[in-house]
Amino acid sequence: MKRKKTLKSRYIFLGVFTALAAAVLLGRLVEWQIFSSEYYENISATSASYTVKTDSVRGEIFDKNGVELAVNITGYKIVINKIYISDDELNDCILRLVNVMDECGEKWEDKLPVIVGKDGKYSFDSEKADDVAELKSKDKLNMNPYSTADECIARLAAKYNCQSYNRIQQRNIASVRYNMENSGYSYTVPYTFAENISEKTMLTVSEKMQDVKGITVESTARRTYKNGTTAPHIVGITGLISAEEYKEMKSKGYGYTDIIGKNGVESAFEEYLRGTEGSRTFERSSDGKVSLLSMEKAQPGNSVYLTIDTRYQKVAQKALADAVNYANNYSAWVGDKYQGGDCTGAALVMLNVKDFSVLCAASYPTYDLAKYYDDYTKLANDETHPLFDRAFMGALAPGSTFKPMIASAALQEKKITTDTYIDCEGIYTENGLDLHCMGYHGWINVYHAIEDSCNVFFAETGRLLGIENLQKYAKRCGLGVKTGVEIAESSGTLAGPEYSKKMGTQWNDSYVSPAAIGQSDNQVTPLQLATYAATIANNGVRLKTHVVDKVVSYDGKEVVYKSEPVEVDNMDVSMKNLKEVQKAMNMAANAYGLINTFDIQIAAKTGTAENNGSDHSNFICYAPYDNPEIAIAVMIEHGSESYTAMSTARTMLDAYFHGIGLE
Repeated sequence: MKRKKTLKSRYIFLGVFTALAAAVLLGRLVEWQIFSSEYYENISATSASYTVKTDSVRGEIFDKNGVELAVNITGYKIVINKIYISDDELNDCILRLVNVMDECGEKWEDKLPVIVGKDGKYSFDSEKADDVAELKSKDKLNMNPYSTADECIARLAAKYNCQSYNRIQQRNIASVRYNMENSGYSYTVPYTFAENISEKTMLTVSEKMQDVKGITVESTARRTYKNGTTAPHIVGITGLISAEEYKEMKSKGYGYTDIIGKNGVESAFEEYLRGTEGSRTFERSSDGKVSLLSMEKAQPGNSVYLTIDTRYQKVAQKALADAVNYANNYSAWVGDKYQGGDCTGAALVMLNVKDFSVLCAASYPTYDLAKYYDDYTKLANDETHPLFDRAFMGALAPGSTFKPMIASAALQEKKITTDTYIDCEGIYTENGLDLHCMGYHGWINVYHAIEDSCNVFFAETGRLLGIENLQKYAKRCGLGVKTGVEIAESSGTLAGPEYSKKMGTQWNDSYVSPAAIGQSDNQVTPLQLATYAATIANNGVRLKTHVVDKVVSYDGKEVVYKSEPVEVDNMDVSMKNLKEVQKAMNMAANAYGLINTFDIQIAAKTGTAENNGSDHSNFICYAPYDNPEIAIAVMIEHGSESYTAMSTARTMLDAYFHGIGLE
């Protein structure tokens, strides 16, 4: 009973205390809102401060010798700043700007998917179906999917209070203000009305809009690509941050209207290239007067130097174009479409064997970064896929270029020796297979099997080796795995039970024989083939393949990052066995008529890979044979003859060792 009385007393106390506290708070609220409201409104109206971010300068991209690839030039943009301009003035100011831009023949940020026809009627832009759907969406105008363009403009005109203007003016005001809203236009976020305007337009706008303080022309660092056709897939492009990217990156300080790297090095090294935004803090008084309180300067981003040598890159790109042209002409000459007539693409990679840096990586057909956005629709619809990076992403069957790896593995696993002879009668029929060879080689050992590219020898060697060993050594060479290069690359595929299961098929042990001659489900990239060739040249040590040499401060005074050779794997093949394979590859090079005339000894291997259409034409080599400096891989899609890829590699050897073709 006593305990109940105690609890009751406590509840009464708490109730009284709560009531008193509420009364005090209510009293203060009444005082703030009624008796002292004018005092606090005056304080609020007297001063309000806003911080506006200023653009940072993006770091630049150069080749290994300092040749400009992606650099900045001075550009101009028109900005509308809410802190200086009221909403009542905004519509008239927008129309004045539009008129000036039309006079100058310049474009402004016009993204509204509604157009005005010659008859003055509104209609939706047929090429912007997604934008139309977004305009009508719940988050925007909240209209029915079947709403007309007239209905959308009417709602926008009401929203932005521009019903009194004519139809074209309504549409233009609605376009600008709709985009301003989407861009987060506010006191702290100015709106960019137009970018990359000419100097002439800059002067015209500055003169004709000088009485409007809220509209200014600002200088900005504009991205330009001085050598836009040089390794465009590697350099990459910049663009406006997407809604999805913004969601992921806003925690890192990115804004809704920021420019970011979209692919290539521009994207992979965004963190280094971006730079740090500056800021300006303003105070706005109740009568609209604005004063600058403080300013913090933007810090430029760091600059990236690639391992690419523009001179070799240009030679490689021309050589690939010549190779595709040769394959097409050869097909026409022999009168057979499947002797190169379907050849449209090719790629080449050349590595420095000392550190596995990429000296050049060409993909054909290609494009010009400087015209990327102007030509995008055409490029995206091109059936030859110029935007696709064949050098790093294009995986094809390697064909007989696979054989030196198979020989290395079989020697190391003691499945064969240099004294092992296998009888080639032109066809391999073990385990019910029917694999044809390019010749009748009789009893042949590993040296001549590589030199003559004997399918029978390697089909049987593959059977002895087994798929597990094949995959193990292939991966150690950099085949079927990513090389570690800094930008996007394909891992390719290796034939085997895992891949068959993934594709919903049943693996059979007999399939190891076609896999051993570079067929079956094997698919590798030119980058992987070059890494593989460099690994053999480097006595079995595979380094991390890389395309970036260093990152330096914008003024070039400080090295922020430097690539160093990193061992990522080892073939785990004895030096004795590896030397035998290297010797065989040198014998092969000396047997190729186009290569054996070169004045420097080379190690090489051809590869023609069967597929739908003409065979792929592949080639790998490294040179010099006794002290390797470079490794080259060439893949000509449907190039048919091994000569096609070999002649391309010979062009690069001439360029590297004798400077032939260099500008």
